[in-house]
Amino acid sequence: MELSLPSTNPSTGSPVRVVHAEELDSLPPDDPRARRSRVDLRRVHRAMRTLSILARGIARLGLPVPPRRILELGAGDGTLLARLLRALRAKWDGGELILLDQHDLVSAATRAQFVDLGWRIQVLRADVAEWARSAHREHYDLCLTTLFLHHFQAPALTELLAAVAVSADAFIACEPRRNAFSRLGSRLLFVLGVNDVTVDDGIKSVAAGFAARELSALWPASSGEWRIEEYFAAPFTHCFAARRLSLTCPPSVIG
Repeated sequence: MELSLPSTNPSTGSPVRVVHAEELDSLPPDDPRARRSRVDLRRVHRAMRTLSILARGIARLGLPVPPRRILELGAGDGTLLARLLRALRAKWDGGELILLDQHDLVSAATRAQFVDLGWRIQVLRADVAEWARSAHREHYDLCLTTLFLHHFQAPALTELLAAVAVSADAFIACEPRRNAFSRLGSRLLFVLGVNDVTVDDGIKSVAAGFAARELSALWPASSGEWRIEEYFAAPFTHCFAARRLSLTCPPSVIG
C-alpha cells in the first residue's frame, strides 16, 4: 500500500487526518490472511508497548475503586485485555466483561483465562453504531479501546464518543499517533514478520490516527463534568482518557 504524502494541518503541525477502509475489516473472520493478521496484531501491540501504556493510562485515571463492569470496544480476540487483567490481578478482584465486536473471535483458551482471573465474559456481537444508539440502557465502570477509534470519520466518531460518555464512568483509548515517526514505523512493520494485510492496514491506521487534542474536541460538552487528558505515549501511541469528576472514593477507602 502506498499512500500519497498527506498535507499538513497548520493548527497541529501534523499531517491531515485521512480515513481509509482497512482490509482486515473486509475479510471473512476465517480467511487465512485475516487469521494471520490478527496474530500479527499481537506483535504490533508489543512493538507499540500497548499493554504498559494502557496500564499506566488506567492508573492516571485515578479510579476510586476497581472497576467491576468493563466494556471493550472493538475487542478482537480479547488477548490484549486478558494480558491487561493478568497484570492488574493483584489490584482488581474481577467482575463482568463485555467485549463488543462484529465477530466473536475469542477462543476457548482466552475465555478460560478470563474465568481463571475472576471475570465473567460476554461477547456482544454488534456494529458499534447499533450499540451507540442503545448505549444509555447500560452502565459501565470503565470503557476501553485500542486501535479502534481511528476507523471512524469525525461525525461517526462524535456519535460514538457521546455514547461512551452516556454509559461509562471512565474511558481510555490508545490509538495510532499521526506523526512522521509513526508513519515511518508503519512502513517498517514488515521487519516484525507480519503479512501484507497488516503492513497495508498499519499505514492506513497511522494516516487515520490522532494528534494534538482532536479527540478532546469531539468529546460531548453536554455530558457532564469530566477530567480529560490527551497525550502522546512513546513510541507510536496517542492516548485519550476521561473520568467523571463525580466519581469519589467511598468512605471505606478514604484516608
